[in-house]
Amino acid sequence: MSGDSDCTRTSPSAGSLSDNEFLPDRPKYVCSLSPDLITKAREELQEKPEWRLRDVQALRDMVCKDYPSLGTCLDDAFLLRFLRARKFDYDRALQLLVNYHTCRRSWPEVFNNLKPSAIKPVLESGFVTVLPCLDPEGRHIVCIRPDRWTPSNYPITENIRAIYLTLEKLIQSEETQVNGIVILADYKGVSLSKASHFGPFVAKKVIGILQDGFPIRIKAVNIINEPRIFKGIFAIIKPFLKEKIANRFFLHGCDLNSLHQNIPPVILPEEYGGTSGKLDISAWNELLLASEEDFLHDFSQLVLPCDSSPQDVLVSGDADEKQCDDSLRGMKPQLYYCY
Repeated sequence: MSGDSDCTRTSPSAGSLSDNEFLPDRPKYVCSLSPDLITKAREELQEKPEWRLRDVQALRDMVCKDYPSLGTCLDDAFLLRFLRARKFDYDRALQLLVNYHTCRRSWPEVFNNLKPSAIKPVLESGFVTVLPCLDPEGRHIVCIRPDRWTPSNYPITENIRAIYLTLEKLIQSEETQVNGIVILADYKGVSLSKASHFGPFVAKKVIGILQDGFPIRIKAVNIINEPRIFKGIFAIIKPFLKEKIANRFFLHGCDLNSLHQNIPPVILPEEYGGTSGKLDISAWNELLLASEEDFLHDFSQLVLPCDSSPQDVLVSGDADEKQCDDSLRGMKPQLYYCY
C-alpha cells in the first residue's frame, strides 16, 4: 500500500469522519483502553474520545498534503500512536511521523531486513528483554544488559536493531502508548573496549530515534552497576539529550535500595534484589519471534520511495558524521581518564 494511493483516496477535509467509509481496506479503529486509561489519556495527553477520529483524520490529511510521497501507513491505529506521543499536537505529531521515516531511511545497517529472526542471536544473549510484570503505573520495564554482548560476535548495530524491534512490539499496545515505558540498564562489567563502540555518531543516532523519531514515552531510565567508565559514556550522551529526558535518568550505582525506590522489588528478578524469581528471557524472546509475520506485514506498509525523501531531515548525513568524528577524537581522552 503506497502513501500516494492512500492520499489519493482520502478526503482533504480534516473534519470528515465519513472518509473511512470509502476505505474498506483500512482497519476500523476500536479503542481497547480501560475507562481508567481513557481518563488518564484525557488528562495527560489531551485525548478526547469524542474527537479522536477527527484528530486522526486531521493528521492523515496533513500527511497527504505536505508529504504525499512519505510512503507511510495511514491506518487510524498507526497514526494515533504519533498523536498520543505528542499530546495531540498536530504539527508535532506530523514532525514525529516524518522523523520516524527519516530515521529508518538514514540508517540502513539498522533498518534493512529488520525482523525478529534476523536478531535472534541478540535475543538469545539476553542483551535486551522485557520483564514479565508491569510497574505500579502500568508500564513495561525494558531491561538492557550490555555485558551480555560480545563485540566479536556481531556489531553494535545488531543490539540497536533488537532494542528497536522490542519497542515496536511494545508500542502496539494502546496501554503502552498511554502509560509509556521504563528502562532498566545494567552496566555491570562494561569495559573501556566495549564502551568505545558507542561513539558520538552512534549515540546521536540512537538518541535521535528515541527522543524525536519513535512514538513512545520513556518515563524513566534507571542505570545500575555503572562503572567509572560510565561517566565518559554519559558525557557522550548528555549533549544530545533534551532536559526533560536528562532529568529522567537515575544513576543508582550498586545501591539496590536506591533502585527499589523507583522500581518495586515485587516486579524485579532476584538478580536486582527482587522477589519475582530468576530473570527469564525466554518468554519475551518467544513472543517477539512469534510476531515475525506481523512485523513483515506492518513494515511492508512503510514504502521507501526511491525518488523522494522528507524535507525535514533529522540526520543530515556527511556533515553530522564529520562533526561526530571530531567529537569522538575529543571523547577518547575522557573515556581513558574515567577508566
